[in-house]
Amino acid sequence: MTEMDDKLLKQFFSEHKQEIADNGFSRRVIKNLPDRSLKISRIWTTCCCAVALILFFALDGLQAIGSVLRETFTSMVEYGAANLDIRSLMIAGTVLLFLGVRKIIATD
Repeated sequence: MTEMDDKLLKQFFSEHKQEIADNGFSRRVIKNLPDRSLKISRIWTTCCCAVALILFFALDGLQAIGSVLRETFTSMVEYGAANLDIRSLMIAGTVLLFLGVRKIIATD
């Protein structure tokens, strides 16, 4: 009996089909809808940054960074101070600074 109902419905709708002029209505509606993906992306980024900051301070990140920098400086002084090329160090620092600033500007 369901097949008969389906056939009757299909026949009815095919006989009484009407086209309604769109006149750009669908395009205007889609254009005015809020961009939900941008909102979700901003919320996700904020949550990830908050978790990263919490973990950084909870796991004592400042002490870890300080100890790594101290060890690096100590090893440079002990083993490589005689062969240290200041120009190469300045170029590497400038490149890293440039890439860091570029990354910060690109995320805004």
